[in-house]
Amino acid sequence: MMAGMKVDPVLERFGPPPTTPVPAWVTAARSTLTTATAAVLGLDERELNRRWWWREDRDGETEVRYAFYRAVEALELAAGAASAAVAASGSPPAGAMPFGHATSARWDLHGVLAPLADADLDADPGGGEWTIRQTLAHIVYVQRAYPAFASWWLSREQTPELPASIPDGVDEGFPEEAAEGTGSLAEIRARLDDAMDGASERMAGLDEAQLATPARWSGYAVDVGFRLGRMSSHLQEHTVQVDKTLVMLDRTLPEAHRLVRLVFRAYGRLEAVVYGLTQGMADGGREALVDAVTEAADAFGHVRLPGSVTDFEH
Repeated sequence: MMAGMKVDPVLERFGPPPTTPVPAWVTAARSTLTTATAAVLGLDERELNRRWWWREDRDGETEVRYAFYRAVEALELAAGAASAAVAASGSPPAGAMPFGHATSARWDLHGVLAPLADADLDADPGGGEWTIRQTLAHIVYVQRAYPAFASWWLSREQTPELPASIPDGVDEGFPEEAAEGTGSLAEIRARLDDAMDGASERMAGLDEAQLATPARWSGYAVDVGFRLGRMSSHLQEHTVQVDKTLVMLDRTLPEAHRLVRLVFRAYGRLEAVVYGLTQGMADGGREALVDAVTEAADAFGHVRLPGSVTDFEH
């Protein structure tokens, strides 16, 4: 587990021990890509149209806009290479799949949030709709709850009867929803990452039998696998809500913001290949992921911000 990450108290009490830590090279790649894209979020239409050389041989030329699509291409190619390398090392645990889907959805949300400022969090969209802060508080709270309380259902896998609900006291120490939305946008996003990464370390190693453990969701009889599968769809559901809120706030998205979201989506699909795997299996995709992120960051590093130079070179 990464230094400073706080383990959810419910997950710590009822969940299995951590077996699938997020590799340090994944967290480093995230930081590299986030920093590189932050430097190009401010590009306007004129700057995106400027010429840019993809390769140093300069047999051809394209425009700055292609730097974003080149990043997408590199990340997508790496996803294929990483998948092949991981497959060669064996079969991933069944529990890794829902966490892979969830991290892919997480990066789409990060793509929406990356251009926003702290002031956007509390802007009132009107009509009784949630602010972005309220939506994010709910997202983090529920993303923490799905695996945390799934761990309680898992802990009673040998018990034949299925309770109608989780008993009082199981949630002792679990954060209040509003608390998950406190602080700056960066702090909320980090809280989401910590919650998801902490859960994947303990729950992504589950096998098929464990995923089939009976559980409940919204009163329905389901299983642990269903609850973990909700992590991705819930993120997507409320990413749409943030999109709608931005429309209500009359926020027009510049092209560069849309392009960064595409890059983050591509990265999310790549990270999903190695996310939730044991260290040995994840390392199979290390070279492809790190090289692709390095290429993407290098491309953005050669794109200058508006007004700096006439040409953009690589």
